[in-house]
Amino acid sequence: MVASSCKYESLASKDTFNASVRHVKATVGLAERISSGENLADALNGMIEEKSINEDEVLPFVSMLLIDKFKYFAASKNMDCTISELAHIQETVKSWNAFDIVILYNHPDLGVLTINPKNPAHVSMIDRINKSELLVAYLGCFGKAYDAALAEKAADTILNLYSGSKAKDIPALLKGPCSYKAPFGEKATKSKKAPNAGNAPKAVRAKATGKTKPGKAVAVPESVAPAAVAAMAPKPAAGPKPGSRMTPMYGVLVTNELFHNGNVEAWKRIIDSFTTKHPDLNVLVYYDGERIVNLNALFKWGKVKHGSVIQFAVSGQNICDVAKLQRYLAQGASIMFEAFLRGPVNGVLSLF
Repeated sequence: MVASSCKYESLASKDTFNASVRHVKATVGLAERISSGENLADALNGMIEEKSINEDEVLPFVSMLLIDKFKYFAASKNMDCTISELAHIQETVKSWNAFDIVILYNHPDLGVLTINPKNPAHVSMIDRINKSELLVAYLGCFGKAYDAALAEKAADTILNLYSGSKAKDIPALLKGPCSYKAPFGEKATKSKKAPNAGNAPKAVRAKATGKTKPGKAVAVPESVAPAAVAAMAPKPAAGPKPGSRMTPMYGVLVTNELFHNGNVEAWKRIIDSFTTKHPDLNVLVYYDGERIVNLNALFKWGKVKHGSVIQFAVSGQNICDVAKLQRYLAQGASIMFEAFLRGPVNGVLSLF
């Protein structure tokens, strides 16, 4: 059988034809917005929030608009180390008026992210970058002519900033027509911040010591919601949906002498209860900078002992109950984990 080589084959059905038309219209609209001085990352994130485009359209938009049409300078780098202190980057580049800047980051859990490093609301979009992960920087001037040599210096500087290096002063970057403009409307700016930041726990972040305020043990309800046996089975790591946001990583201090099998089962039941109540949210668990897909690995490693910190984050669109989740996980990592093992084996605790 001879494979078809017709480049218009995808237009042969109504669904794909309409999807192509929508994508072309969106591309034309984005081109006009960039020409008027709007940052592509700001525009794309707003459209994703509105669900007017899909996540898989981001890379084609970037390639078509920034590379082909507006001829932005592009540079890429694999990170030299793991870094979680990123807020200073926005303070450094916000005055770089010589260039419009877009950072592309293929997040291991959220997928492709486009970031405007000048936008303070985008700081929370990247909580940390691990060693060897790839960043791509695009620098241009909304279609106007620019100094390519200066763009190369600026791209190297900003990628080094994301690698943890200090920026060199380049006075030429301070002058130009690309001063930062907040996205149209306050809602567009606020929507990029970590969801429910007011409800987020003030406890440990990824880099913190793991100390939490002492408090009483959380009482676990005896009643459980009926559920199928499959609800308690290990679940595959489903990726967040397009347009999802992710909270910063919060730390849970292990206060038991060892994070053993009982603690693991308690955590599994807590997370099952959370995701049953909030099916559109995902709980992502990390230890020592590595994503833990199977919680049983925390026990099998035999490394998670008293005083260790296990991190977690929540991803989704309408994030809530993060503080309560952290309290339950803290109890599940303590000697009081048995409270979560009560009730029918094949049931889901009514915790949230």
